[in-house]
Amino acid sequence: MSRTATSRTAAFRSAYDQALAQWPVPVEAVDVPTPYGVTRVNSWGPADAAAPPLVLLPGGGASSAGWGACVAAGLGRDRRVHAVDLVGEPGLSVPAPPGRALRRVGDLAAWLDALLDGLDGLAGLGGGPVTLAGHSYGAWIAAHAAARSPGRFDRLVLLDPTRVFAGLRPGYVLRALPMLVRPTPGRVRAFLAWETGGAALDPAWTRLQEAAAAFPAVRPVTGPRPDLARLGGLPVEVEVLFAGRARCHDPGRAAAAARRALPGARVGVLPGVSHHALPLTAAAEVARRLAAPVSRRSASGPS
Repeated sequence: MSRTATSRTAAFRSAYDQALAQWPVPVEAVDVPTPYGVTRVNSWGPADAAAPPLVLLPGGGASSAGWGACVAAGLGRDRRVHAVDLVGEPGLSVPAPPGRALRRVGDLAAWLDALLDGLDGLAGLGGGPVTLAGHSYGAWIAAHAAARSPGRFDRLVLLDPTRVFAGLRPGYVLRALPMLVRPTPGRVRAFLAWETGGAALDPAWTRLQEAAAAFPAVRPVTGPRPDLARLGGLPVEVEVLFAGRARCHDPGRAAAAARRALPGARVGVLPGVSHHALPLTAAAEVARRLAAPVSRRSASGPS
């Protein structure tokens, strides 16, 4: 690794550690071996909680350290929470050699299965179903995983999922393209300012997002929308929460599509919140929804 690359990696690690240091609760870091690499998981909350454990998947370009605002809002007060660094995305997970790289949706599902098995042995998930939640790209992964292995989960929470119920707006893709092709802290900063409408953002969160621009790039797994029809009639509670000011898709149309695809799900649109900053600027509402069980009933609109 060159001196420049080493410096950029060190800058990301420093921003990551600083973000975690601001969390108001002690964090237990666990490295879980899987066939696709070693996955870093940051855990907190009571290990003996009666509620099923909660597994969190971040969005693309984000890490487990980005859930700090939700932690400060009380997430993990009454249950054990395991926040995951996606393999190949910014974070402390270490991908396997190229021969075992994540390439297809089936690989992602196998990776998550192995991760949950590993957590069960290392962190004691209790062997029962867990609650799975994801934001953005992490919600796409979570939806695929739940559709393929619904028996592993008692509840699925999708936070402004992308490419699950609606495609990406062309204007959003064009705006993000320079940042994706050649990411720099300045391009990340400019994109987030545009996407969030200039909202006041936590400096530690912003610094972490900017530092992620220098993270070694790995091509993310892409593929079709998940077959959510496989969840029909199964005892998996589903909640979908869209960001009312999301620029990546039309939140109203996406919510309508979610209600059609999952008639028994609880679907809502949170006004005044952008896509990328959802776990930050709406942390109290996100933490409340992640912590509270959802009754098995059909629901429409925000609640």
